[in-house]
Amino acid sequence: MPTPSDRRQNSIAEVISTRTCPPELDRLSDWRDSPEPTISPGEIVDDPLTPASALAPALGRSEDGSALLASDPLRVESKISGTPDAETAARERSSSPWDRGAGSQSPVIPSNSSLLRYEFSNVRLLPNYSSSFLRSGSKFVGKQMSDKQEYNVDVEIIHVDMAESYLCGYLRIQGLTEDHPTLTTFFEGEIIGTKHTFQTRNEQWGANEKIDIHHWSRFPAWKPLAKQAKRTDFTYRNFAQREHVFMRWKEYFLVPDHRVRTISGASFEGFYYICFNQIEGSVSGVYFHAKSERFQQLELKHVEDHGCAPAVEFR
Repeated sequence: MPTPSDRRQNSIAEVISTRTCPPELDRLSDWRDSPEPTISPGEIVDDPLTPASALAPALGRSEDGSALLASDPLRVESKISGTPDAETAARERSSSPWDRGAGSQSPVIPSNSSLLRYEFSNVRLLPNYSSSFLRSGSKFVGKQMSDKQEYNVDVEIIHVDMAESYLCGYLRIQGLTEDHPTLTTFFEGEIIGTKHTFQTRNEQWGANEKIDIHHWSRFPAWKPLAKQAKRTDFTYRNFAQREHVFMRWKEYFLVPDHRVRTISGASFEGFYYICFNQIEGSVSGVYFHAKSERFQQLELKHVEDHGCAPAVEFR
């Protein structure tokens, strides 16, 4: 028969073997039923689980760079409980994310110089051209031919704006004069559409309605529009979606010296009637100047660039 001391040891051993620690459900219910500890502003709790940084007299530095002491009960309570006051919340909203998480050792940027103050625009500038051949950076090479001679010509497009019916670029012609083996001129273009008609409105260019018809009729693509284009109120609508785009290219000055107005043996006072094929990327033109040879023909082809184009966006 066991002695009383043995019975006591066995009962303790059974309890230890069966209930070493409370089950998970018991611990969860005990944790839910236990009241949440509250910490008053001036009370220090001797709890090993409480972080020492939360009970230290100085809690680091606040957003404005000043030391946060325990003598400031409202701000200490807001730091411990995790509920910022109105001033702290406003500063946190105005500060950048990396400032809030950098710690007391990293420099704090004032709210008035926050990078997030600038509102970036959601509007994106989209390319304003209708063809991959006729856009900024496109280049064309070919010849300008007359009854007597022909000259090598290359054209570089600088800017295209189909919404404004406008483009500009450089035109280089070689072998026009002995003194100037290569001449480069800056030109601007009027795209025939809703803003410009087939009639030349600029009187300084020296063209009239009769001259316009004679030069436009040199293009086979213009003949289906001949009857309508003769009307003064005719508007060439949806021009950007058509196969052929009609333009006028007017040379203005030499490059790089824009002060040169006249050159012996050459003239850039006229302009070109242009028919551009958006599918093939070809340019056909007829030059007009009252004192130059009539119907000088310009034929250019697009220089292959494999669809590469510069793209820059300023924000």
